[in-house]
Amino acid sequence: MKIFSYFNKILNDPTYSTKLLVICSISSGGLLAYADSNTNGAKSISVPCQNYETTQKKKVVVLGTGWASTSFLKDLDISSYDVQVVSPRNYFAFTPLLPSVTCGTVEARSIVEPVRNIIKKRNGEIKFWEAECLKIDPDNKKVLCRSNIDENLAGNNEFSLDFDYLVIAIGAQVNTFDTPGVLEHCLFLKEVEDAQRIRRSVIDCFEKAVLPELTEEERKTNLHFVIVGGGPTGVEFAAELHDFIHEDLVKVYPSVKDLVSITLIQSGDHILNTFDERISSFAEQKFQRDGIEVLTGHRVMSVSQRMINMKTKSKGEDVSIPHGMVVWSTGVGTRPVVKDFMEQIGQGNRRVLATDEWLKVKGLEDIYALGDCATVDQKKIMEDISAIFKAADKDNSGTLTIEEFIDVVEDVVIRYPQVELHLKSKHLFEVTDLLKDVDGSDREEIDIEGFKLALSHVDKQTKSLPATAQVAVQQGVYLSSCFNKREKCKSEPEGPRKFRSGGRHDFRPFRYRHLGQFAPLGGEQAAAELPGDWVSMGRSTQWLWYSIYASKQVSWRTRFLVIGDWGRRFIFGRDSSRI
Repeated sequence: MKIFSYFNKILNDPTYSTKLLVICSISSGGLLAYADSNTNGAKSISVPCQNYETTQKKKVVVLGTGWASTSFLKDLDISSYDVQVVSPRNYFAFTPLLPSVTCGTVEARSIVEPVRNIIKKRNGEIKFWEAECLKIDPDNKKVLCRSNIDENLAGNNEFSLDFDYLVIAIGAQVNTFDTPGVLEHCLFLKEVEDAQRIRRSVIDCFEKAVLPELTEEERKTNLHFVIVGGGPTGVEFAAELHDFIHEDLVKVYPSVKDLVSITLIQSGDHILNTFDERISSFAEQKFQRDGIEVLTGHRVMSVSQRMINMKTKSKGEDVSIPHGMVVWSTGVGTRPVVKDFMEQIGQGNRRVLATDEWLKVKGLEDIYALGDCATVDQKKIMEDISAIFKAADKDNSGTLTIEEFIDVVEDVVIRYPQVELHLKSKHLFEVTDLLKDVDGSDREEIDIEGFKLALSHVDKQTKSLPATAQVAVQQGVYLSSCFNKREKCKSEPEGPRKFRSGGRHDFRPFRYRHLGQFAPLGGEQAAAELPGDWVSMGRSTQWLWYSIYASKQVSWRTRFLVIGDWGRRFIFGRDSSRI
């Protein structure tokens, strides 16, 4: 401001006539030069400019618009970052309700929220590009993208983006396990478009079955619906399909109501095997009462246009059954762009992209991976056991007292979450209980071998995180908090101590907190596994499911639409049109 005041003073000075002003770039700290061409021979003046430093925002590129990326963007403080989002779909989808979309219980538009509506709430400071990521170049910090929009429109479809930080959250694709015929003859339930395709296929099967001059066997084949995979998605779709058929479709297709059948195929011994066994048993009994055939211990070997071929695990016999529609729901696999990226960084022998406990891709700086496309590779405590012992043994006596162990125990529990899981599995309340002898008595001191023995079984509790929306959301929230506190933590690390190299980590490692899971089973009944080993089943649980899923919608618009769809279904039933 002093410069401009001085400049105005000179301009207003009557002793100067014709004047020449040269202003350099302020940001580069040049000179403000003033020259007078007055015949009186006044001297030229040169004044140093004040150097105004402009802070360059770090570029953050986010790949994907699913649960992980949306929760990351929602909580990120964008005042310090130039954020760009790349995704082939311009909306966020509430994927837990996809089975409801397949049967018209909820409309597809009710569970999607445009991405631009979400980022608009951030005052337009987040840029979105509707395109697919083709290649990640970690060395040059670039991503190559291609738009999937109509190529007839003007402009180039391919472009590249530079980044300082990259967040990979592009989810996963359906895992077919290279089973012959699956890609050609099965439907999937991973995207909104998949759910819409299933809905049309169900109606097609009924419309074809009522055509004249078909044999009864052909009608039965067309109306045999097969679901492969007894996980939460497969079970929920089977329940939705059963309700759709018996509550709505039999009223408009009465001539074939006795020919419909539903079969659920599971390679394991039980469906819902990730749930409490009480829930698994309850689900199997309910499906049996409803007439849904559950084939456990059957592995699908191939799928053809009209037959699905299986092998029984107990006897090794080959079994074939006809089908009208097959929905494949057996887990997730890695997308091609992530596979290519894994080959580049030396993870080609892994099935899933590995990150450390801070969600940073292992072996790289400034690249993070969240959600279904990655897995957290938790460090084993036995790798650092000697360093932990040394850090605890402050007097270098070669033994630890309980007091010395307590001094590091908080950092140990934070750095290695499997310690807490081990305590729960052993029904222990104190970490110091690990140092007790075989009789359960407290030890006064423990040497390195006893210390290793006490913690030798801890790493067995390490488990891979499930590919669920709940995990992805928590990872997105965690990573955004790390980005928001990045500058502060560089000067004041808040994480646990580094046992090998000394000092402390900048952040606390990511820790997943399981908040429970639901399994809707049809007929207004559901099962739930909630924190504290609490299991709930029945109609009241279904209403709890309604309330929680409504509250978890990403916006008030989708919340009202979903609740409205549920109310419409109760009053008018589900729509049986093909649209």
